Amino acid sequence: MEWKLRKRKMFIIIGVLLVLIGIILIWFHIPYSPVKSDFQNDIDSLMSENLLTTNNEVFTEEDFSSLPVVIQKYIQSCGYIGTPKMSYLKMEYNNVDFSQGKNRPTLTIDYTQYNFINEPCRMALIDSSMFGIPFEGYDYYQNGLGGMKGVIAKAITLFDQTGADMDKACLATFLAESLFAPTILLQDYITFEEISDYEVKATITYGGQTASGIFTFNEQYEMISFTTNDRAVAGTDGSMEYIPWSALCGDYKVSTNSIKYPSKFQAVWNYPDGDFVYFDGLISEVSYGYAQ
Repeated sequence: MEWKLRKRKMFIIIGVLLVLIGIILIWFHIPYSPVKSDFQNDIDSLMSENLLTTNNEVFTEEDFSSLPVVIQKYIQSCGYIGTPKMSYLKMEYNNVDFSQGKNRPTLTIDYTQYNFINEPCRMALIDSSMFGIPFEGYDYYQNGLGGMKGVIAKAITLFDQTGADMDKACLATFLAESLFAPTILLQDYITFEEISDYEVKATITYGGQTASGIFTFNEQYEMISFTTNDRAVAGTDGSMEYIPWSALCGDYKVSTNSIKYPSKFQAVWNYPDGDFVYFDGLISEVSYGYAQ
């Protein structure tokens, strides 16, 4: 009798475990997640409240006449003249090789980002999995504050990096992508200094932080790199170290709205002992939003 009771308890425990496993698997596979919900809510709010009013204006050559010549030629060669001034930029990447640092696992991720223009603002969502378990990241810069959060299993926070170093790093990232949404180039928070026929130093100031970097162009006036010393990398102990950082792009294509944009992008830490490419992917889509 006692043996039968133990056996019954064992079956009950197994049954409960199977139910819990089933609930977890369902949770992993349903589309909803708190991180994605927060991201979409933030994007919807930004779209409705903070769009730059452009009064249906289009880009003219005169708009860029005070900027370095190489930027003017970049704007012309990429086909922006005569197109509407955008209020925000959306970029989508698929199947990106991504790593959080040296000697850490490489994930294949999808990456969606929005860059808003009226004030420097950048929101990006990482969507991936680790050993079949959902992994999501939220990379953000808004109101002068930046951060990066990583969540596994839709509920467990792996890291949540914030602070002055992150504020500056996120501002530098926004600057690196400014040429992809030229309305940014016309804002008061950004300035340019010509270095050579194919190099320009850019400086952005916002929220009590300043970040600078150098854009480099090829002979076709395509922007091929941005380098800065104003991004810090987080160590395994949580410390922040300033390492030269580069954004490399190439293989320019023409979008459906006749704008030329790079389809390949790499983000690189330029360590003294060698470069470390931690983000390597293809841009699958570039689109813009406009004031209504």
